[in-house]
Amino acid sequence: MEQNRLYRWGILFAAFVTMMIISIYQYSWFLFAYAIQEQFNWSLSAIGLAFTIFNIATFSQPFSGYIADSYGPRMVGLAGAFLVGIGYIATSYVTSQNLLYLYYGVGGLGVGFLYGIATACAVKWFPDRRGFATGLVVFGYGAGTALFNWFIEVLIDTKGIQTTYLYLGVAMLITLIPLSILFKYPQGQPLAKGGTKDRKPDVSPDFKPIEMLKTHQWYLIYFSFTFTISIVLTFGAQMKMVASEFNIPPDYFSILLVLFPLGNGLSRVIAGSISDKIGREKTMVIFYSLLSVSILCFVLFAHVPPLFVGFVFVVALLGGSPFALYPATIGDYYGAQYSTTNYGITYTAKAFAGIISGWFCGYAAMQFGSFKFPLILIAVCSLISAVLSTPRILKPPQKKQTA
Repeated sequence: MEQNRLYRWGILFAAFVTMMIISIYQYSWFLFAYAIQEQFNWSLSAIGLAFTIFNIATFSQPFSGYIADSYGPRMVGLAGAFLVGIGYIATSYVTSQNLLYLYYGVGGLGVGFLYGIATACAVKWFPDRRGFATGLVVFGYGAGTALFNWFIEVLIDTKGIQTTYLYLGVAMLITLIPLSILFKYPQGQPLAKGGTKDRKPDVSPDFKPIEMLKTHQWYLIYFSFTFTISIVLTFGAQMKMVASEFNIPPDYFSILLVLFPLGNGLSRVIAGSISDKIGREKTMVIFYSLLSVSILCFVLFAHVPPLFVGFVFVVALLGGSPFALYPATIGDYYGAQYSTTNYGITYTAKAFAGIISGWFCGYAAMQFGSFKFPLILIAVCSLISAVLSTPRILKPPQKKQTA
């Protein structure tokens, strides 16, 4: 038992580092998108579609999650590591939009595999501190590029985007394959009474995926997840173009290469930890309401460079929270046994969020001449999500007993 308690921290560390590495696909995208536009002169909507396809490719998570829940996560993790590395290596040879879409989709499949396993390790190994553990793992995905973005920007400027993709793809293979070998799930629930003395054992009923989909709570979660994560995804996809619209000087933008992923990552740890104490639903209401207000303030004051930086950081500090709150909530509501599959199904919301943040925002910016309209629309939806997440509306489902 004690060995398991020590081993689970090693698993959590492996999951954390894995998330840091695969986060480059999503939260360094705006650097590549700007360089692609400069080099190929493709439209904003065409470039944004690559980001959308990447997010749609994470639909792989329910299927890979089912395999991992049934046969263990190691082989799924290795397959994901291979797809992630090959996706970037292949992208280094891109000369057309269709090839960009194809190779980013391949990488997205791998990211979906690894993201699902990493979050499931936190849910399954830490039933006693589920919010904190999932928050810490997805902190790696949100904040990982704080270590990489400056280096990636320099590499793009000096070596070009093709060479940068090649170097990163090789580095991903070298690091992710050994980490994937470490992944495994606990047998049963050996740690259900772990943690603090006053924390109750995890006694959540285990819902199969089809049972989860029959509960109305899941649809409230899915709607809220889609629109709240659209905000950080929009900045992840379009931030350099948004900065260009507001004439933000390069020195100010460079600060965000660190501040945006750092705030995005901290949001997940903070929200996860708070939710362990006051409840997931109350935490959602607080974070989503403030997120909506911060976006509206950004639209009003982003033309002032220091305020642009400040509000982007605040948005990141609030907007990463769903990535910690929902894996923990799915574990709380629907149990740990099928959590990889159940959260994988829920995570497909990110594909729709990718459509909003990638293609739709690029298209709307072209039509209206500004990113303000799509940002205001998403802010309103975030406020609606806060209302839907109130404890009076969003409650744990009751599993029907079979005779």
